[in-house]
Amino acid sequence: MKKAHILGLTLCLALAGVSTGASAKGCLKGAAAGGVAGHFLHHHGLVGAAAGCAVGHLHAKHQAARDTNATRHG
Repeated sequence: MKKAHILGLTLCLALAGVSTGASAKGCLKGAAAGGVAGHFLHHHGLVGAAAGCAVGHLHAKHQAARDTNATRHG
């Protein structure tokens, strides 16, 4: 196996071990889209998945805040 694969697998296992079960709304969709995009753009699937997860989570957070404000004022 390549060093990058071993490093990626080690990082994933380490993150899985310390995860606290936080809300991951939007992360799965973003990670899937980012991983596919990263794979096709110079084979950076892990980086794309991480960035997609962050962007998807941020989008879901903004959407939840928008929905909360709409119910308060609506």
